[in-house]
Amino acid sequence: MDPDEVDEQLVRALQVDGRASYEALARMVGLARSTTKARVRRLLDEGGLRLIGAVHPAALGLNQLGHVIIEADGPAQPVAERVAELDETSFVTTTAGRFALTAELRTPTLDAFSRGLARVQAVEGVRSVQTATYLQIWKDPYFPPGPLESPGPLDDIDLDPSDHALIEHLRVDGRASFADLAGVTGLSAGATRARLLRLLDSGVVHVGALVRLNPLSHTHTIGFALSLSGETAPVAREVVELDEVDSFATGIGWCNGIGTIRANSHDGVFATLERLRSLPGVRAVESWAHLRAIKEEHDLARPLAGNVRGRVAGR
Repeated sequence: MDPDEVDEQLVRALQVDGRASYEALARMVGLARSTTKARVRRLLDEGGLRLIGAVHPAALGLNQLGHVIIEADGPAQPVAERVAELDETSFVTTTAGRFALTAELRTPTLDAFSRGLARVQAVEGVRSVQTATYLQIWKDPYFPPGPLESPGPLDDIDLDPSDHALIEHLRVDGRASFADLAGVTGLSAGATRARLLRLLDSGVVHVGALVRLNPLSHTHTIGFALSLSGETAPVAREVVELDEVDSFATGIGWCNGIGTIRANSHDGVFATLERLRSLPGVRAVESWAHLRAIKEEHDLARPLAGNVRGRVAGR
């Protein structure tokens, strides 16, 4: 069943807070609690939706992120599959646009990012690459916004084995009950709740909806790049106010800003692109359609780093 506007509202709400109560979600969409719960269950069972605890890249030792566009010689699928095999890539898609595929690289350092980019360039079938390295995340379903090098309260968090057990369970099931979470931490439900709130407030973990690209192919997923003039922050603040903009980051490279649009119709995509083009400071907009996700790892396949900003207790 294709999602309707109510489903989209639920997805967006769950991206903000994957542990929102069914009562809160029902009030938001104007339906009964039982109906809302049934819709969420259907999205989880049939719609390619997962509710996970996504870990801030810094907690995974990943401080350098960037977006790569790739032109290929010949068919794109085999090239994309080879790029997806690289440890440095967390997201690889084939596209309809000027280039054949896109990738996101996540590495601990700029030197590691450079080596990862060189590995992409060396992949058989890659003709050319262009990159934009992120300086600030303004909007993302999977971790809090902010400068990548300065995650704020993350600096002040000590993690002990109970925290690690809690995080690892949330990465699989973001809506696990406090009783279930207490079972893996060895703490009481109340103490586990306090630990979870601390992790959420600090930005170490964000519980949200992970939307797989392929199962929701009826939803249009469009990438866009902005060339900006002047300060990027004023434009970025307006970009992220658009509901259809799912993610947005600013940086340096072949463009100033990279983002994603999710909309249920071509008209919705076009209207969002027109609003982007109309923003003061936007000199040019380039867009492409994501066709097939070859790799959508985010943080799911990566073990937690040995420390968070060098401060993990009991390790």
